[in-house]
Amino acid sequence: MNYLHRLKPTRQISIWLAVVCSGIATACQGSPATKTSPQPSVKVASPAPITRFDGTTITILTRDLPVIAEPLKRRAPEFEKLTGSKIKIITVPFGKLYQEIKQDLSNGTKKYDVIVFAPQWMVDYATPGYLENLTERVAADHTIEWKDIAPLFRDFSSNYQGKIVTIPLDGDFIMVYYRTDLLQAEGLNPPETWEDYLAIAKRFQGRDLNGDGTPDYGSCTAKKPNAQSYFMFWSVATSFLQSQGTQQGAFFDPDTMKPLVNNEGIAAALDIYKETLKYSPPDELNFDLEQARDFFIAGRCALTLDWGDTGLLAITPKSKVKDKVGAVILPGTKQVLDRTTGKLIPCDKVTCPFALNGINHAPYAAFGGWVGAINKAAPPKNKDAGYAFISYMSQPAQSNIDVTIGWTGFNPYRISQFTNREPWIKTGMSFEATSNYLGAIGVSLRSPNIVLDLRIAENNRYQGEILDQTIAEFLAGKITRDEAMQQINNNWEKITNKIGRKEQRAAYRYSLGLSQ
Repeated sequence: MNYLHRLKPTRQISIWLAVVCSGIATACQGSPATKTSPQPSVKVASPAPITRFDGTTITILTRDLPVIAEPLKRRAPEFEKLTGSKIKIITVPFGKLYQEIKQDLSNGTKKYDVIVFAPQWMVDYATPGYLENLTERVAADHTIEWKDIAPLFRDFSSNYQGKIVTIPLDGDFIMVYYRTDLLQAEGLNPPETWEDYLAIAKRFQGRDLNGDGTPDYGSCTAKKPNAQSYFMFWSVATSFLQSQGTQQGAFFDPDTMKPLVNNEGIAAALDIYKETLKYSPPDELNFDLEQARDFFIAGRCALTLDWGDTGLLAITPKSKVKDKVGAVILPGTKQVLDRTTGKLIPCDKVTCPFALNGINHAPYAAFGGWVGAINKAAPPKNKDAGYAFISYMSQPAQSNIDVTIGWTGFNPYRISQFTNREPWIKTGMSFEATSNYLGAIGVSLRSPNIVLDLRIAENNRYQGEILDQTIAEFLAGKITRDEAMQQINNNWEKITNKIGRKEQRAAYRYSLGLSQ
């Protein structure tokens, strides 16, 4: 077998690259990506009047404040006034959300009519039939402007086996944010490789970066366990693991379902990730996303890793770095994994066909963006009202504003959110900062080497439990690098074997658009 594990697509379609390119204002290069699943036929219906839902109370479950639940709560009174329904929003910590949803759906207790969650959990909820099929509702809903949603989020994040089962509310790509003023003063470019990232972090470590007389830090990232920090580690690993395009995958070998976690690529990523601790706040192991963001916008860090939130939080009133922040696609590598030997090999035209300046970039669509879904077991009126609410949240009139507000946790996912810069500039973001911010997301979206997040059964156990806990133990010095890799590998294998290698292989290949 070719050591690069070249994969042939099942069929070519105008998804992600082809469609995104026509809507996002920059030209596109590279081959079109391939279809991840059969696409439901959605035709725009004629306009329909606003439906009243008087006497109906919708119960919605999502993660706790401040992000994600905030826009839901803020928009609820508007929707209640328009429709007569009542909105009740229940929140739990992110670390408990997956299980709370699964328990309610599987037990049939019907506590929640609507769930707002991570699309990577979709398989566990959709396969047993717990989620309402929304295809016909979307087809009849002209207000949602379905084709305005960028294909990655419209198709991969919403579609399960040819059915629309979720509505996108958010779009997620992890990027690097950097202090433009600091790099310009030193004559430095934004990091292209992870070696660049470490060198920049080292250069600014211990220097006063915000003028308050206190030594600051080269890098600040979320590393707290049970708080989504494992996405940050995998953002370092992706460029080592995937170089042949999206269908190659970055979690498992698609033929054998052997994990790609015990090799020189992961070893290099672990070393880089741990080295960032040298240039970080002393208590960074306890930093969640909010703390890392607070440090960066307070001017205390030269670099950070985050979704789209930091770019917007940088212009809030409490920010010390307004108009001093740039964003860039995830750094890449000049070596990639040879899957046959487990060794790193140099990038060339064959090993890294999509490399830029000899550097393999693999932008990571981590998490995939929050989505809303309807509990199939909910009463019919609640389903109708629940769909109307998540449609209302996703419609451009609301979402094109919400994605420009830093504390919502919602990041751009509609084509119009990239092409219309007026709402961004109205928030106080300069034209230059807007162009840089949207441009960095656009570069990620247009990459033919996008890494799709894991979407197989029990992926929360693979990532949210095993990967998360093992990374925490490694960073804390409780286990060595090699022990960490072996631990992840062994435990991932146990889950795969328990669920069924054949079944997991089929699901993984399906998510990548590969034939069985």
